[in-house]
Amino acid sequence: MPFRLVTAILAYFLVHMAAASDDVGFIYQGFQSSNLSLDGLAKITNNGLLQITNTIRLQTGHAFYPNPINFKSTSNSSSSGYSNQAQTFSFSTQFVFAMVPDVPGISGAGMAFVIAPTRDLPGGPSTKFLGLFNESTNGNRTNHNSFDNLNLSSGKRMQVWVEYDGVDRRIDVTLAPIAAAKPNTPLLSLSCDLSPILQQTMYVGFSASTSPIDIGIAYFVLGWSFKMNGDVQPLDLSRLPQLPRRKWKFAEVLEEWELAYGPHRFKYKDIYIATKGFTEKQPLGEGGFGQVYKGVLQTNMAEVAVKKVSHQARQGMREFIAEILLLVYEFMPNGSLDKFLYNQPKYILSWSQRFRVIKSVALGLHYLHEEWEQVVIHRDVKASNVLLDGELNGRLGDFGLARLYDHGTLPQSTHVAGSLGYLAPEHNRTGMATMSTEQNPERI
Repeated sequence: MPFRLVTAILAYFLVHMAAASDDVGFIYQGFQSSNLSLDGLAKITNNGLLQITNTIRLQTGHAFYPNPINFKSTSNSSSSGYSNQAQTFSFSTQFVFAMVPDVPGISGAGMAFVIAPTRDLPGGPSTKFLGLFNESTNGNRTNHNSFDNLNLSSGKRMQVWVEYDGVDRRIDVTLAPIAAAKPNTPLLSLSCDLSPILQQTMYVGFSASTSPIDIGIAYFVLGWSFKMNGDVQPLDLSRLPQLPRRKWKFAEVLEEWELAYGPHRFKYKDIYIATKGFTEKQPLGEGGFGQVYKGVLQTNMAEVAVKKVSHQARQGMREFIAEILLLVYEFMPNGSLDKFLYNQPKYILSWSQRFRVIKSVALGLHYLHEEWEQVVIHRDVKASNVLLDGELNGRLGDFGLARLYDHGTLPQSTHVAGSLGYLAPEHNRTGMATMSTEQNPERI
């Protein structure tokens, strides 16, 4: 009798322990003292934020609850020899996250709430696929939903609820700003049987990856609550850690010349993205005061040439809007004129093509000298500063030495500037650049 009683008590204890393990739950109001399993860029910040990634390019970060969780009941064999199919449990989770970009409005490579069979995720590349998959395991490109008018990269905190009903086999995903209550209607509600996908035990956590360009998004999780077979314990939003103060990577300086002239200004982030971060694969060549890169503007897919100039290079800033930080030009596919004239060019310009180039440059100089509100003296007209478009029309470029003065007045003498061999004789004598010195026939 005592032996049977002990056996019954032990059996009840084991069953009770199994049931308790199926109802696991946890809550992190910040991660200051958590024991999460981290790899890649993932870390816990000093104030208790879970940072999945920073903005370093081509990297991943993973953070998992350290213990495996039972997502299915144990299969039992009946007296008749048949096995009862394991039941998939319900679960629910709530977390608060933020996507903090280097540049306002930039998009990233993505972050995901993950249920995985292991905490080690081999084969997940660092450039895309949320740090989870690769080209061979990514599956069908249509296996996800996208929301065109949903912007989560503002750096603002957002709440997410993910709930799966193991009986109805339905998954609901709900999203709300930090200050809002949980909406009654989920953002996504889908009939989906997870039993073929979920294994007996799984790990839960987060994964993210960074983009291949040198501007990106840091992914943060501020708090996390999870519950099997029950309602998740709500997060206390007042106890969550604060996000770091944002310092925009490309904060822009309003230059003095903009107040006076106000040309069209491109955002630094747009130019940075267009040139793929000024990578070495994109340079077109070296110009006066800086390197020139090829780029494609994402707004209208226009090809441009971008000259990157040091902020300390202030030659001619007050005199002319030129050579300041970044100059964006229309891309000239045929390059500069000198490549067609010197060093045994592969293609020889015909006389009609040469006349077209000379005529278009002359029209450009006429506009600078006579038609603009002030007289613009280029001071460095030469073949290497004449750019050719797709139809071999000439465009005068590189205004780094330009000077201007009012119509009806005389220019002031300056130090002789320009390229040796292209200077008019009177410019060398007087140090004064005029409309006449621009018309030196030896320049082109």
